[in-house]
Amino acid sequence: MKISRLGSSPLDVTEICLGTMTWGEQSDAREAHAQIEWALGRGINFIDTAEMYPVPPRRETQGRTETILGEWLGRNRARRDSLVIASKIAGPGRREWIRNGETHVSKKTIPWAIDDSLKRLQTDWIDLYQIHWPERYVPSFGSWQYDPALERDATPILEQIEAMAAAMRAGKIRAYGLSNETAWGLCEFTRLALEHGLPPPASVQNGYNLVSRLFDGDLAEASRRLGVPLLAYSPLAMGLLTGKLRAQPWPSEARLAKFPTFGERYKRPRVLAAAEAYARVAESHGLSPAHVALAFVRSRFFVASTIVGATSVAQLEAIAPAFSLDLPPAVRDALEQVNRDAPSPAAQ
Repeated sequence: MKISRLGSSPLDVTEICLGTMTWGEQSDAREAHAQIEWALGRGINFIDTAEMYPVPPRRETQGRTETILGEWLGRNRARRDSLVIASKIAGPGRREWIRNGETHVSKKTIPWAIDDSLKRLQTDWIDLYQIHWPERYVPSFGSWQYDPALERDATPILEQIEAMAAAMRAGKIRAYGLSNETAWGLCEFTRLALEHGLPPPASVQNGYNLVSRLFDGDLAEASRRLGVPLLAYSPLAMGLLTGKLRAQPWPSEARLAKFPTFGERYKRPRVLAAAEAYARVAESHGLSPAHVALAFVRSRFFVASTIVGATSVAQLEAIAPAFSLDLPPAVRDALEQVNRDAPSPAAQ
């Protein structure tokens, strides 16, 4: 499996990353641990989690995913050095149960959040520590139009970098990254870090898939010129691009059906129409829609690792052929034609 270096960090990650946000909600600890063993058996060295997980976030379950991963790490300490473990600090917004509502991202909360995650993860360090979403106002999660009227006070970016650098010097994290970030944010974090002799972000983790391709624009340029690659999450658009949700009503166990107020950007009529068009492209070439969707994300020049999550090992096994699939030129051309007809419909 292909290995990529994350920016200027010392981290080398596999091109597939095991996502964990279902653990503790849709998958229990036994299933989660089986997924870890399956991933390691496939040569995957990269696992991504967050203090907020599982998703959808709730007071009763917050932190459970890290705890489940930590139970496995605690029993497998000899294997820790070979893994790259990523986690995230939550930002503000309807998360009042995290740190008693102190969800700004500052020199106070960053070390606090890291220490809490280290305890749950039963490890002495986190390899990649990410800001889950910016503390400042940015359009995100299906919204793309910037509205200055929504601006709010936020912790200065330099303070956030300094706190990450301090955690690196203390040996608690090896690198830091951004998530759900804009091109301006990626450039500003990097500019300030270099200007002040501090480590720049190693990666940016944003949603990216066939129906949500905003990263193709100015973020792709910033990523390439700054040397900060993308960790692509939701490559299957919460299951929409698997081809299993083409007929409604959707199965009750499908994520988009099970959590009706979650992932609303993927339920828009134009998104459903585009997903159907992509499925037809795949099938017309004798390929699985899910495999094509994953292989497309893997093929992008700015992607260092594609994050795949599942509720079972069986689901992971079903998508595994995509880990080595190279799309023929005819398939790539057909996908681009759909994109020209319906450009990034989940982000409009």
